[in-house]
Amino acid sequence: MSNTQAGFAPSNAGAIATHAAHETLDLRRVAGRIGAEIRGVRLSGSIDAQTFDAIHAALLKHKVLFFRGQQHLDDTEQEAFARRFGETVAHPTVPSVDGSRHLLELDSQHGARANSWHTDVTFVDAYPKISILRAVVIPPYGGDTVWANTAAAYENLPEPLRRLADTLWALHTNAYDYASSHVNADTEQLKRYREVFTSTVYETEHPVVRVHPETGERSLVLGHFVQRLKGLSAGDSTHLLQTFHDHVTRLENTVRWNWTQGDVAIWDNRATQHYAINDYGDAHRVVRRATVHGDVPVSIDGRQSVVLRGAGATLQ
Repeated sequence: MSNTQAGFAPSNAGAIATHAAHETLDLRRVAGRIGAEIRGVRLSGSIDAQTFDAIHAALLKHKVLFFRGQQHLDDTEQEAFARRFGETVAHPTVPSVDGSRHLLELDSQHGARANSWHTDVTFVDAYPKISILRAVVIPPYGGDTVWANTAAAYENLPEPLRRLADTLWALHTNAYDYASSHVNADTEQLKRYREVFTSTVYETEHPVVRVHPETGERSLVLGHFVQRLKGLSAGDSTHLLQTFHDHVTRLENTVRWNWTQGDVAIWDNRATQHYAINDYGDAHRVVRRATVHGDVPVSIDGRQSVVLRGAGATLQ
């Protein structure tokens, strides 16, 4: 069943909140199914409650929000703003930025080019619910990021595929195939990054379809951390995963953002995947990400994700 058929359409309260968000904010949609730019807002930990509530409501509706001109944000203020959404959490294996408790730096000169489709940190159980990315150093060309709406992808699956997806579970791990995901990377640089990224190996089984705890929408939980589908042969698993992936990443289901220094993107990590395009050669690209502690996904029949290896997600 689709989100609407299953009775998970937004409530009247949600619709009112979304309307209020549009009334409060200068919000402009960037693409048809995902993404909106908000203008005239200065992000900070002390942002007023009405504006924050409007941003939160807009995030649930549009899945990813973009803010230009946030050069005033430093590491401390980025984390302070992130904490308005909940407790921030560090990456399970990659050290945080010096002087920061939870902020992750993604530096292209140190192997951090996330050029494959993924949802952040799905190899743990309660993976982050929200990610907040700040552009620190942007190359003179290229380096865009693309997001896909995984709730819309589920909604638009053919009915037989939706019914199948509802029953499937997938194994997610941080020990995935780096070579195939980073075909143009410097091998020595990639080896060093992989050693850090997999210093502790995690494995978690998630439902392929989770129910969003705030909106009730169903969305697909997939991406490059998926190793295989539970109970299927390697061949069947590969073919099915590719089929679902093709639906998630249809161009009509995506939004692409061209970064400038000081931009901030906020996305609902429970209802999106993203891809950082590696098309800027040896130019330098640095972004810093704050993540907000999430909840353990629940399948449509009420079962929670299961940790198989490594500890579950914890606050630090």
